[in-house]
Amino acid sequence: MQIRIFQVDAFATQAFSGNPAAVCPLSYWLDDKLLQQIAMENNLSETAFLVANKSGFDIRWFTPTEEVDLCGHATLAAAHVLFTHLGHPQQQLRFYSNSGELWVTRNDQGLTLDFPQVEQQAVEPPKALLKGLNGIVPKQTFAGMDYLVELESEQQLLALTPDFAAWELLDYRGVIVTAKGDKCDFVSRCFYPELGVKEDPVTGSAHCQLAPFWANKLDKSILVAKQLSTRGGDIICEVTAQRVLLTGHAVDYLQGNIWLEEA
Repeated sequence: MQIRIFQVDAFATQAFSGNPAAVCPLSYWLDDKLLQQIAMENNLSETAFLVANKSGFDIRWFTPTEEVDLCGHATLAAAHVLFTHLGHPQQQLRFYSNSGELWVTRNDQGLTLDFPQVEQQAVEPPKALLKGLNGIVPKQTFAGMDYLVELESEQQLLALTPDFAAWELLDYRGVIVTAKGDKCDFVSRCFYPELGVKEDPVTGSAHCQLAPFWANKLDKSILVAKQLSTRGGDIICEVTAQRVLLTGHAVDYLQGNIWLEEA
């Protein structure tokens, strides 16, 4: 059996930046164990698997250790593959996922993801969260899909060296740490040690939580965001009544085939 594989740097305008994702178009769904093994072998933060249906594509995302319900950068990468390499003729794609219908539109600004907002509420930071911050005191802490921690400054965010062993004990998917940006509206870093991803380079799904937070705080609906990982990435965010529009670019890195013995 051969499976085509594409590796794409998402939320990037040049190779070796943004967030790398693998994309594997399938004719039908393989066994979940095999999908997980492929994702583990790829050893990227996410591998997206696609199967065409009558009105779009079913999409699933796997980290090296488990399946997740929502992933932005691998969806952006999947849309790039469909538009650029697989001849999708329209300017819009519909994906069906565990988080509902997701849309991606190709436009002059790049590729725009239409994703659900993530609801969150203010919480007292648990001891494991504070321990993981290694002495940095948060301004505010929220819980949604992930913990969201606001810090005082971009410099404080850059200086953060998390205690990942402490964060592996948390009861949420991961930790988003954010601050007001010096040269953009807001900056962030995102950590998912429980999913096998200590620091994610650029996290689209985190911006479904970040963008509404900063839109409310800054009283504006369109925001420029930067994720301050080593690779780095830029996202234009627009917050509507119930959705978040995330716009970025994608760059090819490699194409190939996965070779599997028939069962």
